[in-house]
Amino acid sequence: MADKKNKIKLDSYEEEILQAYENGLLKPSSLQIDFKTAAKNTIKKNRKINIRISENDLNALQRRAAREGIPYQTLIGSVLHKYVCGYLKESS
Repeated sequence: MADKKNKIKLDSYEEEILQAYENGLLKPSSLQIDFKTAAKNTIKKNRKINIRISENDLNALQRRAAREGIPYQTLIGSVLHKYVCGYLKESS
């Protein structure tokens, strides 16, 4: 059962799931996705491109990446990925 020091309040359904887990009654689904492989395939970088952008834009990207603590090329790749996935939209 859950440790008495645990401050999370569980409802009866959550308590039932926790007990089943602790008793070894839960089994992985046969449909379970291999999340590790899916993640690796998602972030696999297998293509190189060359682009031309203004020096001002590049400097701004480099400053923003420095503030975020990441390489500027990683920031550019992240922005492009978010755009093509629909997380970034053009403002009207």
